[in-house]
Amino acid sequence: MNILITGAGRGLGLQLTKLAVERGHEVIACIREISDASEGLFALAARSPDLVHIERMNVTREEEVAGLAEKLSQDSVKLDGVINNAGVLLGREHKLDTLPMHLLKLTFEVNLFGPMCVAKHMAPLMKENSDAMVINISSEAGSMALAYGGDYPYAISKTALNMFSKQLNSELHPRGIRVLAVHPGWIRTDMGGNKAPMEASESAMGILDLIERKTKVSEELIFVDHTGRSMPL
Repeated sequence: MNILITGAGRGLGLQLTKLAVERGHEVIACIREISDASEGLFALAARSPDLVHIERMNVTREEEVAGLAEKLSQDSVKLDGVINNAGVLLGREHKLDTLPMHLLKLTFEVNLFGPMCVAKHMAPLMKENSDAMVINISSEAGSMALAYGGDYPYAISKTALNMFSKQLNSELHPRGIRVLAVHPGWIRTDMGGNKAPMEASESAMGILDLIERKTKVSEELIFVDHTGRSMPL
């Protein structure tokens, strides 16, 4: 499979890249800046140069996303999977009365508009009627049924991402392309912190099982966790 992964330089994105390569997939590992990539990603690319292709792509800059899509198109690359993993968690310490609005705008730029932009330019490159899949990394924080106080930028952006996933699935379904919003679980990453109960590698295994269709998900479901279990919208 050819899989494009955003935010591949560290955390969950890096674990997804490592596992995909272990399973024999070719990965287009997208990072915002070359300096964002960990030594682990460069080491992986050095060990598996035919399977790991590091690309600089800031998801908030449409010209960069479009440029990479054009490059892939010229190289006749067809994608089996897109994992929109890049994301930010900002303004956690603020209640609404102190929330800097620029943090809300920045969060939406990365967590919502970024995946929309990637889907806009990469979906035309996806294989049709071949179990291709778009996975948008969401969060239980985006569930309206499970809403809790605070985390305004992050939670609201993920709620919007879930809605976008549902709409995109309706658009791509006739082409045989599935779209899922996936809660990866609370995992030990820079974002999740050290108190998280699960390693990023465990979540990555579940997400790869989803994109490989090893884990079967009912057609009516859009929002699931990394094991394919239904999450409430």
